[in-house]
Amino acid sequence: MLFSIGTRFNDRITGDLNEFAPKAQIVHIDIDTASISRNVVVDVPVVSDANIALDRLIEWAEYKNTEKWQAQIAEWEKENPLQMRQDKGLSPQTIMEGINEVSDVGQHQMWATQFIHLNRKKQMITSGGLGTMGFGFPAAIGAKIGAPEKDVVCITGDGGFQMNMQELATAMCQETPVTVCILNNYYLGMVRQMQQLFYGKRYGITCLRKRKGCPAGCKGPNEACPPYEPDFVKLAESYGAHGIRVTDPDQVEDALRQAKAWTDAPTLIEFMIATEELVLPMVKSGNPMSEMILK
Repeated sequence: MLFSIGTRFNDRITGDLNEFAPKAQIVHIDIDTASISRNVVVDVPVVSDANIALDRLIEWAEYKNTEKWQAQIAEWEKENPLQMRQDKGLSPQTIMEGINEVSDVGQHQMWATQFIHLNRKKQMITSGGLGTMGFGFPAAIGAKIGAPEKDVVCITGDGGFQMNMQELATAMCQETPVTVCILNNYYLGMVRQMQQLFYGKRYGITCLRKRKGCPAGCKGPNEACPPYEPDFVKLAESYGAHGIRVTDPDQVEDALRQAKAWTDAPTLIEFMIATEELVLPMVKSGNPMSEMILK
């Protein structure tokens, strides 16, 4: 039995529609009639506000002890932990662990969902499969205005942040001391990853240090590359916000602690990560989940 609440069954969830959960009975709760069975034909359609439907479901559902099942999941996690290589310098896993965040769209979005542990006090807002680059920072400002007593941390990439970085002015005017964590790999990372894995490393329009005068066959940042623009730390300071650059794993905790202590203005932390970090596992768009790339 598969319960789907408010999802649109986008390609990030389903892969090949013809091979998605073929043996499952699907219950789909959505307030919009047109959204039900639009992509995936479901067995039990429920047109309702999610809160109302879940309240009614709680009334009807019988309690079932899941301790054994949770213990089995914990054992699987222990046997096959999700880990990233730690020999490339500062890793996204090191940055993500322990952060309560608002996420943008890109590789950092995937790393956040993989490594952040969420509970009732640690919540995550993301645009999911909508692909809205630049979503994270404005959403973080809105979250802070809506819940000023809570710490709000935005996880974004160097490309995604530049879609709406002018909202630093809004954050200053609204006095919203959010923390912005930029994972800078000099690339539009998610697109570059697809070019590497599926298109023979034919990179195009993804390196953010590339200039018109760069060699046509360049395969990525090297010592001859021009400097990265903008300087995110100076950008933050130009708005009156705080800026920190982190290049070493040992600096992560201190940077986050300092950002939390600064309550007078937003803090931007630029984390310099390896240029070719990959998000894994991954499924090529349109392929079934059974063709997942694990390494």
